[in-house]
Amino acid sequence: MPLSSILASKWHIPEDSRRASRFPKDKDLLIDSHAHLDSERYEGELAEVLHRAFECGVGAVLAIGIGEGPAEMQQALEICRQYNGQGSSSEHRKYPQLYASAGIYPHNTHETDEIALAKLNNLLAEPEVVACGEIGLDYYHQGSPHETQKRIFIRQMEIAAARNRPILIHCRPKDGDNACWDDTLTLLNHHWGPTGLGGILHCFSGDWEHAQQAMDLGFLISFAGNVTYPKAQPLRDVAAKVPLDRLLVETDAPFLAPAPNRGQRNEPAWVAHTAAVLAELRGISAEEMASITTKNFQRLFRLTPDV
Repeated sequence: MPLSSILASKWHIPEDSRRASRFPKDKDLLIDSHAHLDSERYEGELAEVLHRAFECGVGAVLAIGIGEGPAEMQQALEICRQYNGQGSSSEHRKYPQLYASAGIYPHNTHETDEIALAKLNNLLAEPEVVACGEIGLDYYHQGSPHETQKRIFIRQMEIAAARNRPILIHCRPKDGDNACWDDTLTLLNHHWGPTGLGGILHCFSGDWEHAQQAMDLGFLISFAGNVTYPKAQPLRDVAAKVPLDRLLVETDAPFLAPAPNRGQRNEPAWVAHTAAVLAELRGISAEEMASITTKNFQRLFRLTPDV
């Protein structure tokens, strides 16, 4: 079935999110497990964006706390505290429940000093900050030196382990080169696997072997809007094999808008497009996919099912 037909048949979501209709209240709510709500691309519009997400059936969003560097790690937490208290009663809720992460992105690792690491440690002590990330390695862009990325990755894993927080992994290799995956999985095996805390491979783009190794270390596999792209059949083949109890969905908003909104500013309301494609791949209903991925998220972060 063409992707456009999958989206039309599984989720009744207008292509223009500004015309998004209310999600039926008897349906399971989705969780966007990765969104950069502090992006300047939402400036002046975040309340509207979050309200649209809730109206489209998104019950919770994990706001990623990396900012543009260590100086902005706290912004995701600030957004959580700003919106979680607004319209939060069940009959008057306006926005999804927000959670936050905090971490130092691979390309900002050269900016990291002991003050930044102490700040990360303090943020991970806050109850709304449920994860450390996104952290990891990026060999695609010319950013921080690889050895610097590795060293700060290890330091952040140590801090997260001490705070009992799962981690959110960024791994982006150069095209046709598995060195980034090899290094990431080696470091996770040595420094994270023994903690038993698990985490998420965010915006997964690797091979089945990479997914298997990560799952052996306790990770969930999260798919973003790129899994809906016409040329992403190899990624969909991987998604079709990941056990249902290891799946998550995300937007990586404002990046990677799914079909049919590719090229636009992404937002949490559109996580349903990705969930629709995954549901079709697995031969289950959209409602089942929402329920499964929400329970997976709640289990990883030991959250009560009150969304």
